[in-house]
Amino acid sequence: MAMSGFEGFEKRLELQFSGDDPVTGIGLRQLHFDSIVEVLNAVQCTVVSAVGNQYFDAYVLSESSLFVYPNKIIIKTCGTTQLLKSIIPLLHFAANIGLILCGCKYSRGSFIFPKEQPYPHSSFKEEVIYLEQTLPNHLFYRKASIMPSKMSSHSWHVFSAYVNEYQNMHDNGLFIVEVCMTDLDRVLARKFFRRPNDGENGDSAGKEMTKVTGIDNINSNAFICDFAFDPCGYSMNGMDGDRYSTIHVTPEDGFSYASFECVGSIYDDHNNIIDMLKKVVQVFGPGTLSVATTSPSNEVWTRVAGAIEPLGMKCRSSTMDDFPAGSNVVFQTFTPRRS
Repeated sequence: MAMSGFEGFEKRLELQFSGDDPVTGIGLRQLHFDSIVEVLNAVQCTVVSAVGNQYFDAYVLSESSLFVYPNKIIIKTCGTTQLLKSIIPLLHFAANIGLILCGCKYSRGSFIFPKEQPYPHSSFKEEVIYLEQTLPNHLFYRKASIMPSKMSSHSWHVFSAYVNEYQNMHDNGLFIVEVCMTDLDRVLARKFFRRPNDGENGDSAGKEMTKVTGIDNINSNAFICDFAFDPCGYSMNGMDGDRYSTIHVTPEDGFSYASFECVGSIYDDHNNIIDMLKKVVQVFGPGTLSVATTSPSNEVWTRVAGAIEPLGMKCRSSTMDDFPAGSNVVFQTFTPRRS
């Protein structure tokens, strides 16, 4: 095991807004790109690729991803980024266009290299203190929780704050699945290394990786914006109507990591999420896999185990917790089934 390396585990921040939108239906999407850059400068990352459709804008970052909807923004960053420092500039820019924060959710796994994280990410306690001090007082309903597993190195950290404890933050029965994978199969992980002097840029190399690895088959309906880093590493954002998906890969031996996140609906065909999760596991061959499912329904997390266990992995632990605004979070961990 390497003593130090790149931190693959992401921090994820979702901010939801309401208010008088002066440009109906546009909301946060009317923020100037210079404003986006200012927010990302506070986090210490940059945009490397971007795409948009009629519903939202998706940015591939030097450290993960950013999604901007009219009424919400999702930032997911890895490495030693200072994600929570995005909150103050985002609130400022949102207020300038008449939007008011009505909900916040912050989540992450357990860092591989926790001692390398800068303030305010030096511990979950520090993160919670920073959030408590930074968020406006009208987000009255707040909860922080560390959801454990039977593996001491894998826990799920969640902070949630909303204006109304019972407000419906899950339109159309939407759920979020966040998958974190470590100890990737070495042969599969090598596909995320660039060839020396390949003469390609990050965009063209990314498209090649998407096809070679089979990522393009995970959701064949999605439009993919991808990027390959030099000498290794990969990120992609998928756009399927108003729903996003995203993958990030740190393939180096000793601290290999990959993540997959997607949005679904409890009213979808039950096989959709099962098929996607199966393909994700086959693309990466992880030694350890954890899944955090945020959903208004208990049906989704049971489908997760049903998708993963037939692939030779066994659910080792499952933890459930309730958060404001109807968020039910289930955290499951999986390792290969021993004969």
